[in-house]
Amino acid sequence: MVEPIDKRRKLDDEAKSVKTKTPRASKIFSPFRVLGNVSNETPFAIGTLGSTFYIVTSVGRSFQIYDAATLHLLFVSQSQTPSKITCLAAHSHFVFAGYSNKIGIYKRGRLEHLLEAPTSETITHILPFGEYLVATASDGDVFVFKKPSGKKIASELYTTLKGINTAIDGSIVGLIHPPTYLNKIVVATTSGLILFNIRTGKLLFRSPAQQFTETISCVEAAPVLDIIAVGTTTGGVYLYNLKKGKVLGKKIVAAPEEASAKVVSLSFRTDGSPHLVAGLSTGDLFFFDLAQQARVHILRNAHKEIHGGVASAKFLNGQPIVVTNGGDNHLKEYVFDPTLSTSNSSIVSPPRHLRSRGGHSAPPVAIEFPDEEKSHFIYSASRDKSFWAFSLRKDAQAQEMSQRIPKSKNGKRQAGPVQSMREKFPEIIAIASSQAREGDWENVLTAHKDEPFARTWDSRNKRVGRFNLNTIDNGMVKSVCISQCGNFGLVGSAQGGIGVYNLQSGTVRKRYVLHKKAVTGVAIDGMNRKMVSCGLDGIVGFYDFTQSKYLGKLQLDAPVTSMVYHKSSDLIACALDDLSIVIVDVTTQKVVRVLIGHTNRITSLDFSPDGRWIVSVSLDATLRTWDLPTGGCIDGVRLPVVATGVKFSPIGDMLATTHVSGNGISLWTNRAQFKPISTRHVEEEDFSTILLPTASGDGGSTLLDGALEEDEEDETINAQSYSTLDQIDDSLVTLSLGSRSKYSNLIHLDVIKQRNKPKEAPKKPGNTPFFLTLGGEAVGDRASVAEGKAAESSKQVSEEAEGLRNLKNGESHDFESKFTKLLRQGSEQSDYSEFLKYLIGASPAVIDLEIRSLNSFPPLNEMASFVEALNQGLRSNKDFELFQAVFSMYLKNHGDVIHNNADETALNDALEKWSELNSEREQKMDELVKYCSGVINFLSSV
Repeated sequence: MVEPIDKRRKLDDEAKSVKTKTPRASKIFSPFRVLGNVSNETPFAIGTLGSTFYIVTSVGRSFQIYDAATLHLLFVSQSQTPSKITCLAAHSHFVFAGYSNKIGIYKRGRLEHLLEAPTSETITHILPFGEYLVATASDGDVFVFKKPSGKKIASELYTTLKGINTAIDGSIVGLIHPPTYLNKIVVATTSGLILFNIRTGKLLFRSPAQQFTETISCVEAAPVLDIIAVGTTTGGVYLYNLKKGKVLGKKIVAAPEEASAKVVSLSFRTDGSPHLVAGLSTGDLFFFDLAQQARVHILRNAHKEIHGGVASAKFLNGQPIVVTNGGDNHLKEYVFDPTLSTSNSSIVSPPRHLRSRGGHSAPPVAIEFPDEEKSHFIYSASRDKSFWAFSLRKDAQAQEMSQRIPKSKNGKRQAGPVQSMREKFPEIIAIASSQAREGDWENVLTAHKDEPFARTWDSRNKRVGRFNLNTIDNGMVKSVCISQCGNFGLVGSAQGGIGVYNLQSGTVRKRYVLHKKAVTGVAIDGMNRKMVSCGLDGIVGFYDFTQSKYLGKLQLDAPVTSMVYHKSSDLIACALDDLSIVIVDVTTQKVVRVLIGHTNRITSLDFSPDGRWIVSVSLDATLRTWDLPTGGCIDGVRLPVVATGVKFSPIGDMLATTHVSGNGISLWTNRAQFKPISTRHVEEEDFSTILLPTASGDGGSTLLDGALEEDEEDETINAQSYSTLDQIDDSLVTLSLGSRSKYSNLIHLDVIKQRNKPKEAPKKPGNTPFFLTLGGEAVGDRASVAEGKAAESSKQVSEEAEGLRNLKNGESHDFESKFTKLLRQGSEQSDYSEFLKYLIGASPAVIDLEIRSLNSFPPLNEMASFVEALNQGLRSNKDFELFQAVFSMYLKNHGDVIHNNADETALNDALEKWSELNSEREQKMDELVKYCSGVINFLSSV
């Protein structure tokens, strides 16, 4: 028996036990969530809260809750289940999710209770009613849970019903509780119906063996006493009287037998019209009028047949709205308009589409972010031939691009067949967009598989555009591009031609023929000056787009499969067939970096917005981040599923990836926006393993986790971080490590003093009015006397008198400043290390005062010692520019003294030594600067 869980601490522990352990994550990217998942083949559940309805759909190991009135996303389960969700149920505030042999009970997406059935088989159906919770397993067992006294959840195993033998009766296909049948449930198997009393555990009724000649596929209770509807695998529907144990009337044929359609779901309309809806495996919805015994309507292709057709179809209680979902990742609502009555009969209008939510029903193959103004949108194309615009902020803003051909100039539809679900455009292989001319004309361009032209789209109206831009050589289109201004569209052909079109008129403006094989990439810079193309012939071509001139070409070592252009830095990244990534500077037309590391074909790559990183994915199931300044791989992760596409968001806060499996777009948080990332090169054996983002965000992170969390790897790096040395080598001339303002202040201290002088003398204040004669100073003096300040003053006077008395008695006193004392000690010991340490740390004002205070009367021993100290500092090769500034200040203040005392041997020797040391170091620095400049010029011109 499963004990109820009462304490919050235990609930949290249970929730954590459900989560899968997350492997060590990347130091740059953290899983955030999956975009574009709405539903799968698991039937949805409908719950009621007062007069409102909510819909629960499964997206694998998570579920999502939608408001039935708007289909806005309300909640997502906070934790993933260890295995795939097989069934769902909803009652009041609680959602029941069955997976494996467990049932999770959730409230607002949070796990409240976890029930475990005493079986190793999978839970297939869940039915909550009254104080009971009934669940069936794939082995035929029926488990009944009951509410303990004082609890709201049926969390205590009450009994197990073992009256079904799957080998004889077949597997369980339905579980219902007929109205007014107290403590009774009907279990439908593929061969018949079984009625149980769950309170006593008795089997009350079993349908005769040969009563149903067809295999049962589903069952549903009717709003009429004793009547249930039974669907079959051959497309038939029967009405069955439980009390009499017989079939009522004739078989309702929802689909002909030759259509091979199975009835997977049944529902009755309860708003007054006697209608029945049957969801078919072909994706059709069959509506039947029970009063007229006639078909009302057949809604074709509500869901795609290749993905299992309709998974579930249910009428909302008391409303003419039917809700459907399917394995094609769609959740839809259809509504019946009021009946049109005439004098002789009434006409029932066919159901019309009310609202829906959806996404791709196959893995996406191409993604594209618009510019920064619409960075919360992402365009996505999939293998199911659909083209979507998803919002990163609100799922309700996701919309599929319409493929309906726009009207002609006279307002009539253009000739030709209407694009239906089975006649969509071919699969999209490349997307280009520009928001500069959105609303003026088409601003999205797509290349389709095995088509000799590119199609234009309008992102504002979310529909296909007016023009088809043909390739100039009639070859299949392989690459597309739109200029930054939004006026020109470029189309690359499989035969090597490039056509430039005006997007406003759809006419060709320029033609380029350079490549001999397919053009795999084409791009224009932000100013419409430079154009770049690449192809399978390994050639990278450079053009002057404004003057339509050919500037040159670069022959690479292998065919180029894809190319990305970074407009602000004029760099292009080319993925080659030899598994390398080549970075080319468009300005110099030279290769500046070659990135090698992938072990299988590179499927996609992209620049970071600042141009410092390149992120690439490959068929070796790795995601690598390359640092362009160093040319090394600074981060790498192994993905559980091979990635086919990767894109940085325009502001760099997120990374989007597509994969060979899964219908959604994976979003990753970029931690580099919160903390610095080490550019240390990472070897492949050090790559981390990471799980993909999930719909619930379980195992991932929020946008702020990069700022709030500290990874173990980061702590290790910080513990082993390299501390900058004051001097790398004694032979190298090193500049000061202090503030540059100090160096500047020493050189221009006289200018600073002159600028800080007051412009005019202070003015004497005027006569004070008689009523303000008592100043604040007088008040303060009186107050201080009252508080005993006079006693402190007398104490201070006595201490000063004591000091003078000691001085009179002959005791020694030191009147030298620290500067003079350390200089004298250094001269006596012939080591000025302590003096130089003090000199470097002193402020500019102190240094100026001490230099001015140097003894300027012969013999000039103090000046000689000061210059010797600077010579020692110059020999150390440290703080070179600081000693230069101090010596300059010395000459500025005492140059006349040096000139008038030319016979001072010690000072002259020290000055000559300074000149010799300074000349030697200046010549060495000049040689090094010129050498470095020559190397840089050579590398930039190669």
